[in-house]
Amino acid sequence: MATLADRYNLLIDGVAVSTAATIPVKNPATGEIFAQAPAAGEAELERAVAAATRAFPAWRDTPIVDRKAAVKRAAKIIEDHADELAALFTREQGRPTESAKQEVMGAAFWFKATTWLDIPIEITEDTDTRRIEVHHVPLGPVCAIVPWNFPVLLAAWKIAPALVAGNTMVLKPSPFTPLTALRLGELLADCFPAGVLNVIAGGDELGPMMTAHRGFAKITFTGSTATGKRVMEAASKDLKRITLELGGNDAAIVMPDVDVDAIAEQLFHGAFHNTAQVCVATKRLFIHADIYDRLRDRLHQLAKDTPVGDGAEQGNRYGPLQNEPQYRRVLALLDDARANGLTLLEGRPVPKQGYFIPLTLVDNPPDDSRVVAEEAFGPILPLLKFHDIDEVIARANDSDYGLSGAVWCADVEKATAIAHRMDTGTVWINQNLQSTPFTPLAGAKQSGFGQENGVAGLLEFTRSKAVYIPKVPTGATPEAELAAP
Repeated sequence: MATLADRYNLLIDGVAVSTAATIPVKNPATGEIFAQAPAAGEAELERAVAAATRAFPAWRDTPIVDRKAAVKRAAKIIEDHADELAALFTREQGRPTESAKQEVMGAAFWFKATTWLDIPIEITEDTDTRRIEVHHVPLGPVCAIVPWNFPVLLAAWKIAPALVAGNTMVLKPSPFTPLTALRLGELLADCFPAGVLNVIAGGDELGPMMTAHRGFAKITFTGSTATGKRVMEAASKDLKRITLELGGNDAAIVMPDVDVDAIAEQLFHGAFHNTAQVCVATKRLFIHADIYDRLRDRLHQLAKDTPVGDGAEQGNRYGPLQNEPQYRRVLALLDDARANGLTLLEGRPVPKQGYFIPLTLVDNPPDDSRVVAEEAFGPILPLLKFHDIDEVIARANDSDYGLSGAVWCADVEKATAIAHRMDTGTVWINQNLQSTPFTPLAGAKQSGFGQENGVAGLLEFTRSKAVYIPKVPTGATPEAELAAP
C-alpha cells in the first residue's frame, strides 16, 4: 500500500512510469511542500495517447456488460481504499478528512451508478419496407482534465461514463492536486485492459499540449471559463468534440415567507462548503428586505461559530483555500471591498500559517462591485437586499454565467414559478448543492458547453450512427424513401 511518503508514478499502458522532472505538491494548510509528483512531458503524453489509441478497438468491441463489470470493480477498489485516499486528499487539497472521505465514497457511488445507465438504440422508423436504428457509438481516446476543487469526484464523472461508453482515456489532474488521482490510477491499473485508463500529471504546460493533440477524439474539461475558452479554441483546430463545465456566479433568492432559523444553516453550507470552492455554490445571496437583517445576523453568527483550520485536525468544518494563486486572488477581492468602503462581516479568526481566509459576509454591496460581479471561488458571500420578484430575477440573471441557482420559499408553487425564470442549467428549490448520477448538469451562457451525468452525459462520449435496414428485396426502392440531400 502506498503511503504519503512514497514516490508517485504516472499510469501509462497499464504500468507505472516515473519521470525525471517533478512538480512540488504543497499542503495548503501549511503552505509547505510535502511531496513531489511526476511531471509528464511530450514523450510521456505521446506514450499515453498511443496506448489509449491501441487499446480503443478492443475496448470498443468489448460487450458493454463487461465494460460495466470492470467499472463496478473499480468502484469496489475505491471503497476499499477510501480511508487512504481521503487522508491523501486532505493533505494535498485541504478539505477536512471526513468531507474528503465523503467525496471518495461519492466517486465510488458514481462509478457504480453509471453502470446502471443504458445507452439507447433509437428507432426512428419501423415500417413494412424498412427499419432505421440510431446507435450511439464510442468516439475514441478521450482527454480528461480535472480541477483541484473536487479532484476525485470530478474524475469519476469523466472516467466512468467514458469507459462505459467504450472509449479509452488519458486523465490529467490539476498540478495542485495530482497525488490522489495518481494513486487512483495505481489502484485501478489491473481493473481495465492496458491502455484503457491512463493517468498523467504535469505542470501548466501539459494541458495545452493535450488539448492540441490530434490523437484525442474528445476533450472533457472542468475549470474556469477563461481556460475553457482556450480549450474550445484548441479543439476547433481539428473539430474535437468537447464538454466544458465552467465557472458560475450562482444566485440564491430568499423570499420573505421562509423560516429564517430553519434554513440559515443550509444557506450557509450551500455558500461555504469546501471553503466556497464549488462551481455551483451560492455566490450571490439575494434576501428579501423584510427578513434581510434577521438572516444577515444569523449567518454572521454561524460564521463566528464555525471552526476553520487544518483539515487533518478534528473539529474543523472548513479548510484553507487550496492554492496560493487562488488565495491571493480572494485577498485582492477583499482588499478591493475594503478600499471601496464595503461592510465586511468576518467569522472567527483563522490560522496565520497556510492559505486561510475568514468566512466573510459582505453587507448589501452594490451589484457592480467586484465581490458581486466576479466569481470569488473563496469564502466571500455578498448579501443583497431586494424588494420584489421581477427586480430580483432581473438582477440574478444579470450575469455572463448560468450554472445553477436556488429559490427559498415556503410556497413551493411560487418558488417553482421563480425557478423557471432563472437563466441557469440547474435550479434547486429549498435545497442546494444536490446532484445525482442520473440527472444532467449543464451550464447556460458562459458556464459550459455540453452535459455531464445521466444518460445525456453518457451520450456525450458517443456519436450517433444511423443504420438503415431494408425490409424489401435487394435492389427495390422503399416507397417512403426520401431523396438524399
